[in-house]
Amino acid sequence: MEQRNPFPSWPDVASDLVATAAGRSPADLVLRNARVVLVQTREVMEGWQVAVRHGRFAYVGPDAAHCIGPGTQVEDLGGRYLIPGLCDGHMHIESGMLTPAEFARAVIPHGTTSMFTDPHEIANVFGLRGVRLMHDEALMQPVNIWTQMPSCAPSAPGLETTGYEIGPEDVAEAMGWPGIIGLGEMMNFPGVVNGSQQMLAEIAETQKTGKTVGGHYASPDLGPAFHAYAAGGPADDHEGTCEADAVARMRAGMRSMIRLGSAWYDIESQITAITERGLDPRNMIICTDDCHSGTLVYDGHMNRAVRHAIACGCDPLVALQMATINTATHFGLEREIGQIAPGRRADMIVTSDLTALPVELVYARGVKAAEAGECLVECPHLDWPADTRDSVHLGRALGAQDFEIKAPSGAAQVRARVIGVVENQAPTEALEAVLPVTDGVIEGRDGVAQIALVERHRGTGQVVNAFVSGFGYEQGMAMASTVAHDSHHMIVVGTDRAMMASAANRLAEVGGGVTVWKDGAELALVELPIAGLMSDSPAAEVAAKAQAMGEAMRACGCTLNNAYMQHSLLALVVIPSLRISDLGLVDVTRFELTKLILDPAE
Repeated sequence: MEQRNPFPSWPDVASDLVATAAGRSPADLVLRNARVVLVQTREVMEGWQVAVRHGRFAYVGPDAAHCIGPGTQVEDLGGRYLIPGLCDGHMHIESGMLTPAEFARAVIPHGTTSMFTDPHEIANVFGLRGVRLMHDEALMQPVNIWTQMPSCAPSAPGLETTGYEIGPEDVAEAMGWPGIIGLGEMMNFPGVVNGSQQMLAEIAETQKTGKTVGGHYASPDLGPAFHAYAAGGPADDHEGTCEADAVARMRAGMRSMIRLGSAWYDIESQITAITERGLDPRNMIICTDDCHSGTLVYDGHMNRAVRHAIACGCDPLVALQMATINTATHFGLEREIGQIAPGRRADMIVTSDLTALPVELVYARGVKAAEAGECLVECPHLDWPADTRDSVHLGRALGAQDFEIKAPSGAAQVRARVIGVVENQAPTEALEAVLPVTDGVIEGRDGVAQIALVERHRGTGQVVNAFVSGFGYEQGMAMASTVAHDSHHMIVVGTDRAMMASAANRLAEVGGGVTVWKDGAELALVELPIAGLMSDSPAAEVAAKAQAMGEAMRACGCTLNNAYMQHSLLALVVIPSLRISDLGLVDVTRFELTKLILDPAE
């Protein structure tokens, strides 16, 4: 489907913009007495005014009196700052547990007016059709949501099985859709480095259309492999975790995307490339990557990330550049968004403080979209097909025996590989632990819990078991989620196998989501019926359930920040070091399957 009422292009309305700026035709809106922040020159213009026509800036200057007519709406900002609407350069709507409409409704009051989203989560469940549904609902919104065509489903061929696969022909088709801005993060970086013809073909199909290729280089190796990846065409990367990563990406002509999501805190360690080394900030972009609904409702979105960058020592005007014009330029949209200048979309925020950044008013395309934290515009919903609400297929009811890990015959204890969770970081550690054996079954101890990957796309009834540590879970609990990046089977973590089975069966019953159990009873449930990833309920309702989920995890002994995000990424087989998939335990440093139980001699 096409956008209901496509926003007029600059050429469509240029004659009216010229007439308004020249004083021959009245503006729709004039804002007076503003401190206008020009990110294009890093200036604050005292007492300037802006005139808006057809949702675009017509005049930006010291006096817009000549633009005012009988029907012009005039507002006095009382000397407050006027800054461009914030742009999120890399994000996944599904991580908010919300559909595009409800995600938009949640972030508009925080001043996010442009988003570049990669729906590779739903691509793994419903393929190209799922991407199209996300794309279509995105185009219905009153803010700008551009879609990056997912590049990697599966993220690592041969190491996982997805519901659907994406290939070059899918990329070529999507490049013709009206809301597609480029290729989503190229997670299969070993494929690019090793010359995979499929990966390079997807990049080529994108580059033929002059669109941007997103990057994902989740390796600390900055030697020849990194340079080979950059040579392949990815134009940005958000997987850096230290200053050296940011510097290497910018030196290679890429944009370094530094993120602050619900659980990824990678700004502080990388922004020093600007604040201390003094490198040119034009090639650094702030993004969120993954924010769940609780963060969006209670803490913020891009405004939260910009505040954090400022708190880390970044000049406020530079931080704003990283969240506006840098992003727009990267995607070839500098003539559309990212700055307060003639012809651009009139996306803007009114704030009284450039450091604390309270979002007091938000305008999107010249319309007052939010005030004092309340969304004032309609965010239309797509009519999601019935089968998108029926995506959890276990094939059978699971029991405690499905989660048993058998020991070698006669063993009293074993040495096993253990996935180590790292707080506020996407990478995991590859650990080892000596674990006891009871009646031929290996048991966790000393903070080591069980983890299982339950196949849910084809109803095979398959369960892959392993061990995980770092959550701090105590005895008698289980947690299950159908959000399991990126294959999105079902991840179950627990210390009680019967409850692990109950949690898995519960999600099959409700059509997907997240559930937490303790002492034989369900403590929290977040229903995510669309693809097992999203809810079309209001963000506040989903956030309340997500908050209850977090409280339930803490009741089970977990004290990590936003540990749900850590849980949901334990099957992401393109980020080191150790992960689980439907094919087994994956050593991501070598990109190969590895055995769970180690031989005594190893």
